Amino acid sequence: MNVQFPSIKISFLGSGTSSGVPMIACPCPVCHSADKKDKRLRSSILVESSTTRIVVDTTPDFRYQMLRANVTKLDAVLFTHPHKDHIAGLDDIRAFNFFSGKPMPVFANEMTQEVIIREFPYAFTDFRYPGVPEIQLNTIATDPFMIGDIRVEPVQVWHLKMPVLGFRFGAFTYITDANRIDELEKQKIKGSEIIVLNALRREKHISHFNLDEAILMTHELGVPAAYFTHISHQLGKHADVESELPEGIYLAYDGLRLTVDR
Repeated sequence: MNVQFPSIKISFLGSGTSSGVPMIACPCPVCHSADKKDKRLRSSILVESSTTRIVVDTTPDFRYQMLRANVTKLDAVLFTHPHKDHIAGLDDIRAFNFFSGKPMPVFANEMTQEVIIREFPYAFTDFRYPGVPEIQLNTIATDPFMIGDIRVEPVQVWHLKMPVLGFRFGAFTYITDANRIDELEKQKIKGSEIIVLNALRREKHISHFNLDEAILMTHELGVPAAYFTHISHQLGKHADVESELPEGIYLAYDGLRLTVDR
């Protein structure tokens, strides 16, 4: 059976690692670069069809990311995993609650939901103070599901020992905070036209792909175009690193927009 996918637009709301770039108090040349592509908020994307708008992860920069991208309507939030740099901005969905008059559908696995409830307990008590976020939790695992007209296929990857969810939207796959992908999950990715992978730095890291590992994974998966995200200041300046990359591989940057037609 052929599955029809709507044309979607991907906007990179942030492309930095947990400390962002520039990093607080850092004197390095990357953190003091004048290049706008070296200014990286924490990693998140906006996925849009003609009728549906989804954010993947609510970073500590979520409020500013929504303002900077002029997002006035949001249909759902998808979470990859419960680390602070991916969930900390969830409180600010209350602005969308106010204007829509509806709870925000949030899609996360059970592990991530447990942390969300612990970190934002005031949103889940029997008596909720007026103005707190209104959140509708939806449990996901590895089965595909729909948000509006967008089909979401979870791809489980590993962040050292933590299971993290990547997501495939039609011909586009988004993976962050990974250093290993099991063979069965690789099969879900193959056939994508564009992949996003984390590439933290040049040196090896305990729980993230480094630059060489991300390049090797791109080639193994056979995806023709790749964009690397979750980048730290240790990787180097955007222009310098991108000039070294193989054909078809690029560094993502804040504000980058892509269109996927199937």
